[in-house]
Amino acid sequence: MSTAMPAPERSRRIPAAFALITAATLALTACGSGGAADTTGGAAPAGKTGGIPTTDVVSSVEKNPAAARLLPPDVRDRGTLSVAASVGGTPPGAFYREDGRTITGQDIDFADAVAKVLGLRLKREAASFEAILPALGSGKYDLGTGNFGVTEERRRTIDFVTYINDGQGFAVRQDSELTKITHFEQLCGLNVATGAGTTFEVTLEDNKHLCAEAGKEPYAVKTYAEPGAVWPALRQGRADVVMSTINGLRYAVRQQEGLRFLGEYRRLDVGFAFKKGTKLAPAFRAAVNQLIEDGTYDRILKKWGTQASAIRTSRISPPEAKG
Repeated sequence: MSTAMPAPERSRRIPAAFALITAATLALTACGSGGAADTTGGAAPAGKTGGIPTTDVVSSVEKNPAAARLLPPDVRDRGTLSVAASVGGTPPGAFYREDGRTITGQDIDFADAVAKVLGLRLKREAASFEAILPALGSGKYDLGTGNFGVTEERRRTIDFVTYINDGQGFAVRQDSELTKITHFEQLCGLNVATGAGTTFEVTLEDNKHLCAEAGKEPYAVKTYAEPGAVWPALRQGRADVVMSTINGLRYAVRQQEGLRFLGEYRRLDVGFAFKKGTKLAPAFRAAVNQLIEDGTYDRILKKWGTQASAIRTSRISPPEAKG
């Protein structure tokens, strides 16, 4: 999710698959873009990215004094927060624009909009997905973004403030015999590609035993540190199935011929991630709810084509969604 856990920090580079994904056009309005953060990160090769939505859904957001008063006094005084952002995989979460340095995506818009509501400036740093949660625990960053799904395991060490509902799904090549995956025995004997350190990897590993119990050949889990690398693996036959975020899968198959989305497997709430016991959560929840109330929230979802992920209200570390 990235309902997406943590490896050494490094500059993120756009995989070749990402260039292919972003080369296709999106039927979305384009105009100027603005934000409330430094949105430059590690260098990445420029690619053809015409069609990436650039609608400005952030610059008109105004500070909400009531929400800002919920911030800890020291945060209000300094006016900044450090953010670790997982960047460089499958849109629409967070990825590099064609200049190879500017970060864009749904996660970026939501974080920047919340910052404007709270009257803060974000100091954003690109970090590997699997490194962010441990870094929050050590106090290196104030918060993390990366389509982090709220799970019971993560809730033991991390606090979340929810802003969308995404989840787990599957995609295949058009010639696959699979039509919809409802149980893991359908994957037996196949190669399943997914992102390293994600809830998808954990889910796949936890359910491998089902194949043996059914007397079938286990499936093989193929993990990739760069989320976008799963797509050439699928297209070239090194993988039979991709397991990833619902929004990421839908976006990717729209941009690449010969692929097919198999539907949703399960849903998870997704949130901003914080060190356990953070005092920032009430202010962030108020800010997200302000965005829902004033219409900014809907504009961000419409920009990225993710209206199905809307939530009615933001919550702090809700129980993991089941089923």
